[in-house]
Amino acid sequence: MNRRAVVLLSGGLDSATVLAVARAEGLDCHALSLDYGQRHHAELKAADILAARLGASEHRIMRLDMGAYTGSALTDSRIAVPEAPTLGIPVTYVPARNTIMLALALGWAEVLDADAIYVGVNALDYSGYPDCRPVFVDAFQALADVATKRALEGHRIHIRAPLIDMSKADIIRIGTRLGVDYSLTVSCYQANKSGLACGRCDSCRLRRQGFEQAGIPDPTRYGH
Repeated sequence: MNRRAVVLLSGGLDSATVLAVARAEGLDCHALSLDYGQRHHAELKAADILAARLGASEHRIMRLDMGAYTGSALTDSRIAVPEAPTLGIPVTYVPARNTIMLALALGWAEVLDADAIYVGVNALDYSGYPDCRPVFVDAFQALADVATKRALEGHRIHIRAPLIDMSKADIIRIGTRLGVDYSLTVSCYQANKSGLACGRCDSCRLRRQGFEQAGIPDPTRYGH
């Protein structure tokens, strides 16, 4: 195994599945998580466990306080996390989060001489974030193609988003086949320190719906 990939690993359901997919494709995976000032660190603890369980060569957590910008319910405790579907882009959107994460992954990919970056964005069963759409992934690929020494020397770093057009149920089915233990993942926007999910936020709703549609028992640990 000599092909390397950087895998963005949040500790949630989608990113865990992406890591399993990359490993199944024979890649030497280097997992990257971001401590960006989110409401809880339970997902980062989950990411560390998942990286080891799913065979990542290493796992790094980079710290960048995006909460300084405010404006998102995930980084500003004064803004309530919605517990019912809302119109438009919800307040749980973190401005430019995926752009920043991919930029950090791109830098590390160059250092590692990696062939690809894997990211778990999804544009089907998702909350409507602008940086989870195919057009965003394509735009970042175009940026990577002109912004890196590696690409200019003829070795493109491919931005892979294998879940982009899958339903949550399909993602769960694929991950289950690849041996992902979803009880270890934390997707909830307002999980407690132990990683117990609220069961009410948009992320919990989409996750629970996915397990129901996949016909697979939901292993999520709920607080209530």
